Amino acid sequence: MTVTVEIDERISKCRKILEQDPNSQIFAALAEAFRKKGDLEQAFRVCQLGLKVHPSYGSAHVVMAKINLDRGLYDWAEAEVKKAAELDGNSRAIELLLAEIHIYKGEFPNAIRLLKKLHQVDPGNGQIKKLLDIAMRLPDEQTVVSGSVPEQEVMKPAPASTGIVEAPPPARLQLTDVLQQALTIPELQGALFINSEGLVVESEWTLTLDITICSAAFAEIDSFLTQELLKASFGRGRTVLVETAERVFYLVEVDNGMFLFVGSARTNLGSLRMKIETLIKKCGLSEGG
Repeated sequence: MTVTVEIDERISKCRKILEQDPNSQIFAALAEAFRKKGDLEQAFRVCQLGLKVHPSYGSAHVVMAKINLDRGLYDWAEAEVKKAAELDGNSRAIELLLAEIHIYKGEFPNAIRLLKKLHQVDPGNGQIKKLLDIAMRLPDEQTVVSGSVPEQEVMKPAPASTGIVEAPPPARLQLTDVLQQALTIPELQGALFINSEGLVVESEWTLTLDITICSAAFAEIDSFLTQELLKASFGRGRTVLVETAERVFYLVEVDNGMFLFVGSARTNLGSLRMKIETLIKKCGLSEGG
């Protein structure tokens, strides 16, 4: 019930922003919220209209891929993922989504190849393990029934909306969980996970700030500070706090990228830091790069 309320609130916020600025990139967040709510038709319409205005917005193509995956349009979903990779480069999130699409399409060798590579990089990721198990198990199950069941009736992975990817154990949050829970902190309005190249991997964003420019700018800030600190033999930085007249930016570097949290000038910094550190620990990531 709480999750549904949070999604409804996010939809309301995103709609208000779009009403004020029809050209805002917040349409992607709105489409994703509709998708999570299960309203795939509305999610598709919002994302399609937004992409007509912002055809080069990679994150929106990822959202469209997820929407089409949930709708069972696997070829279209794959095309959208590849478009996102073309625009923003490959990321772990994009490759994981592509592997999931390969499973739905019955292209198990392609899925296994991608998932094994991802598993080597992130062996503790429960979502990767689950998908790898599915990709390796389903071909054997299909072989058993292939002699008596027509090809079109051979077992296929369940639609995404039925939960093929089970939620991770409560003790270990996924990136999206960290970002979603972060936005429940009072005065916090945006949260990103940025990879080492400064590209957005996952986001929960209700701000009018350009998400791409914001992520690139703080990746540059982090890189510059790290170089200067190491040059002066101060050691590697762990967090960066930037306060402006209107907003607070809190950057936390972890072992495979960095989180960026954006709040209003009224944000309680002490409380924010404690809550963010707790969330990141639940994600199983090590702070400090």
